[in-house]
Amino acid sequence: MTVAAFQVEGAKSTVSRLREAARARSDKVPIEPTRVDAAMKFANYQTEGFFDELFTEGNVPREHARALFERIDALPDGELRRKLQMAERALMRLGITFNVYGADEGSERIFPFDIIPRIIAADEWDRVERGLRQRIRALNLFIDDIYHAQRIVADRVIPRELIESASGYRPQCQDLDPPRSVWCHITGVDLVRDGSGEIYVLEDNLRCPSGVSYVLENRSVMKETFPQVFDGLGVRPVYDYGSRLLSMLEDVAPRGGGANPGIVVLTPGVYNSAYFEHSFLARQMGVELVEGRDLVVFDGYVWMRTTQGFERVDVIYRRIDDDFLDPKVFRPDSMLGVPGLMEVYKAGRVTLANAPGTGVADDKVIYAYVPEIIRYYLGEDPIIPNVPTYLCWREKDRSHVLENLDKLVVKPANESGGYGLMVGPHATPEVREEFRGRILANPRNYIAQPTLDLSRVPTMIGEEFEGRHVDLRPYVLFGRQIYVLPGGLTRVALRKGSLVVNSSQGGGSKDTWVLGPNGARGNPPAQTQTQSQEQSPEC
Repeated sequence: MTVAAFQVEGAKSTVSRLREAARARSDKVPIEPTRVDAAMKFANYQTEGFFDELFTEGNVPREHARALFERIDALPDGELRRKLQMAERALMRLGITFNVYGADEGSERIFPFDIIPRIIAADEWDRVERGLRQRIRALNLFIDDIYHAQRIVADRVIPRELIESASGYRPQCQDLDPPRSVWCHITGVDLVRDGSGEIYVLEDNLRCPSGVSYVLENRSVMKETFPQVFDGLGVRPVYDYGSRLLSMLEDVAPRGGGANPGIVVLTPGVYNSAYFEHSFLARQMGVELVEGRDLVVFDGYVWMRTTQGFERVDVIYRRIDDDFLDPKVFRPDSMLGVPGLMEVYKAGRVTLANAPGTGVADDKVIYAYVPEIIRYYLGEDPIIPNVPTYLCWREKDRSHVLENLDKLVVKPANESGGYGLMVGPHATPEVREEFRGRILANPRNYIAQPTLDLSRVPTMIGEEFEGRHVDLRPYVLFGRQIYVLPGGLTRVALRKGSLVVNSSQGGGSKDTWVLGPNGARGNPPAQTQTQSQEQSPEC
């Protein structure tokens, strides 16, 4: 047990109190009786001209979704609604809630979950997986090059000023050599599908991508409340993500760490919005969850304070931003990091996952160059294309964007969580003029993309099925080799017509099923406050 954990023993933490209160409420809330006439059927469902993940344009179930459609349609009246209520109670018991500040109806809610899954056919997932492996290999080579020889800059593929002006670029990381030359150990890649059915990469998340805990908990809840729907469909499992994450971290441990390297998860603390996930993943791996005050540097190594003395730490899965990692190197006022950590890291005596400096590839301006990055380092064409992107620092692109603000989505280069963007067709004239001023004042900080008709999935809205727009965030682990978790986090825009899927902006989630090549094969059973909040939102 760490010293910080021991200090709160006997007095429940804020998070523990919230979870226990949630469990108590869930035990007291009865499942509402279902109306006799509340038959949830797909007969009246309409795709409304959008690409639908489960139905064709003629409202006919897609081949890979037909078995699910038939099973749901055959349920007794009210049964699906009862299953959803059971799932919501399970989520509340697990403490999977989030805070909504300024809401009249209360600050704590269940993370919104819809019981109708998204389904991905085996052959389509094969292409997605190959595309993600290709992209991560290229991005890792790019980051390593940027902090070493910068060949891609010397060869004029990417302008130097774009690299050096990226908010995620860290000159302090120049000439760092992480184990196995791996920088981006855990990546979340946001994918979208447009009205034609084409899949695009919308965004790369290479710093501290969050959300995988919801993938695992969504599947666990679905298996608990609706097990019969999985029978014989060959849905690929996700339950082993924790063990795969642990194996990857062991693979990238520094030399001399021994057969059982010391691994910890570093969190900014209970006030961070993703603290549930930090503690969840530490439990899944069977490792300690620590804060900066639990770690200390001496004798050239990182050590963890415990009630039994000091224990050496070899790998830190960090869930805090670069700026807060080490006050001797980055922000001097940081109370969340570990003084001297970077010196040990540079000496090769501790591994940080992800490596500091990976945020240079998170920049949405750099994102526009990823197709060229793939061609430059791998000599291949991208398997999954980018969304067409206009760079406002280019005069020609900027003029086009300013003339078409009512048609485009405008994004800042380094925001996350759905904040700071403008969806032109849905924005008021006043908001569009505000963004015009922002672009002109700082063109380097803005990109624009066409407004895509994102694909939809049937979603339970009241007593009906309605289409809602979705994206998909698959998770990629990179150590000795690259592993792509089958499926990922399907985020759904619950507000009708909305294209913003982030939970902070009213979004929810769905379980994501990737079917195996043999559909008859079964699925194995699922097994200081201010700085903490100041962290970049994990989306």
